Amino acid sequence: MPNPIKNENFAPSNSAISDFKQKTVLVTGGTGSFGTAFVKQILKNTEVEKLIIFSRDEQKHFLMAQNPKINRDDRVRFFLGDVRDISRLELAMRGVNIVVHAAAMKHVALSEYNPLECIKTNVGGAENVVRTAIASNVEKVIALSTDKACSPNNLYGASKLASDKIFVSANNLSGLNGTRFSVVRYGNVIGSKGSVIPYFEKLIDEGCNFLPITDPEMTRFWITLEQGINFVISSISSMNGGEIFVPKIPSMKIVDLANYMAPQIKKKVIGIRPGEKLHEAMTTIDDARNLIEFKDRFILLPALKFWNKTDADDYQGEPVEKNFVYSSDTNQNCLTEAEFKALLIRSREDME
Repeated sequence: MPNPIKNENFAPSNSAISDFKQKTVLVTGGTGSFGTAFVKQILKNTEVEKLIIFSRDEQKHFLMAQNPKINRDDRVRFFLGDVRDISRLELAMRGVNIVVHAAAMKHVALSEYNPLECIKTNVGGAENVVRTAIASNVEKVIALSTDKACSPNNLYGASKLASDKIFVSANNLSGLNGTRFSVVRYGNVIGSKGSVIPYFEKLIDEGCNFLPITDPEMTRFWITLEQGINFVISSISSMNGGEIFVPKIPSMKIVDLANYMAPQIKKKVIGIRPGEKLHEAMTTIDDARNLIEFKDRFILLPALKFWNKTDADDYQGEPVEKNFVYSSDTNQNCLTEAEFKALLIRSREDME
């Protein structure tokens, strides 16, 4: 048996790793930053029987297939397809035990200007995954969400909130012994494609005169890719169906991030872009009545009839305070410069 996935944060137990033994796993959006790293981890550390990479981007499929850590493993299957296409999903889902739904249209600005495309992928795609998973008797489905789904003020966040609701409520459709659906919600992945860090690195490499800052008070949650993967794996193992899992992760001001990366370069405030928040939250005051706290995470329990006390008793967490909000500006866990740089090094290793 390969060594378990090692990470001091959210490291899955041996039993969580063994849950993948002789299982067929499908990853939608499997050629993205998360999907690529998740595939490598699962192949390396579990005895998965088959791993299906489902994605609409043929170029990313081609490039991923060149990776020796992936293309030499006969457990891997590449399946070109779009979550908007339910008939293609039906073909891909045959014989699958576990689905990790990572496919999404993620760019805030692009979603604002192309709202229908965003809805087709993030909302319609979520419905298609639910329908095909139930029809194919999949055991577990876990969907990746975002902090922007909490009290959203942009279409991307609103579409992901709708997606979260679809997956939680899907447990009503699958019945007591059917497919279980849950959600993982976390913040910005350090160094992922399209995030602010590679954007700043590009500007620095090009010899920019300043780094653009939308607001000097803006804060964000941060997580490494490895931590995100480990959190997903541990959540799959512990899920009963209907939960939204939220990791305890650090926050940081964007201006501090810029100063840590390039203290010698001036910073220029350019204003908040359309649909952008000053701070991000992962739970609201209204969530507090159903939110329980653990050492490394929060779990938002569903307020729906399918959820019963027996399920809730499986979780030995503590209820949060009545008006609790998990927000990036009030988070007590803030990254120092040394901690940020250490996480940045780790994130680059994750991307390799």
